[in-house]
Amino acid sequence: MIVSMTGFGRATESTAALSVTVEVKSVNHRFCEIQLRMPRQLMVIEDKIKKAVHEYVNRGRIELFLTVDGEGIVKRKVEIDWGLMDNYYELLTQVKGRYSLKEDVTIERLINLEGVTSIVEEETDYPELQSFILKAVHSAMDQLKEMREVEGKQLYNIIKEQILHIMNLVEQISLLAPTVIQNYRDRMIKKVSEYVSDTIDESKFITEVAIFAEKADINEEITRLKSHASQFIDTLQNSGAVGRKLDFIVQEMNREINTIGAKANDESISILVVDIKSLLEKVKEQVQNIE
Repeated sequence: MIVSMTGFGRATESTAALSVTVEVKSVNHRFCEIQLRMPRQLMVIEDKIKKAVHEYVNRGRIELFLTVDGEGIVKRKVEIDWGLMDNYYELLTQVKGRYSLKEDVTIERLINLEGVTSIVEEETDYPELQSFILKAVHSAMDQLKEMREVEGKQLYNIIKEQILHIMNLVEQISLLAPTVIQNYRDRMIKKVSEYVSDTIDESKFITEVAIFAEKADINEEITRLKSHASQFIDTLQNSGAVGRKLDFIVQEMNREINTIGAKANDESISILVVDIKSLLEKVKEQVQNIE
């Protein structure tokens, strides 16, 4: 069964120290594009997360948001640049003596001088963090997959009904096709009779009708259109990434129906052609969201 490229999933996994939340959403895209939004400290497992996502999707633009709450994945500590502090202290002491200042050089003043202190981050060692993150990713992707499958079933029902309707209209065109030549012949006889009182040159008349019949013959296009529609239904029932193939078939169906509309030269067929083209446009839009 076909699968939609639109979906959403969310999952949370927790330990005593922290909580991992993963949110993932997907929309239609020509290829499989995965974008991760997560703390930079976790980029070391980016490839593993992308590999996990690829297990569930073949096409679509996937955005995955990963947050970590709790004690955090890093710890902070203050570092002192002792060399710089010594230099500051020597300079301040010189200034104090040079100008006979009574104010003491205090630790508060030294600590607050630019560049003396800095806050650095160190990664906290959580051996279970990676497994919890991947577990949350899989849980979120399970939800996304389920939603994509549900929407896929809805798309399947809608598109199949439209294709079956198209096949019915093509059958009507097929029934009308043989009458096109006869209708043209009758119109020619009537038109010529209005202006010519003498006997019509039968050979020239037959030649004219034969030329029109060759130009207006749409049997091959009808046959190919029926074949494409049947192939579309078969492909629609397959699993896996079939969206591109369906899109190609729709293009071919559009090509055939445009040729029929150009060649038929018949009002009834033209009306059916317009209806088919309208349905194909709807199918094309919906196929864009199939994986």
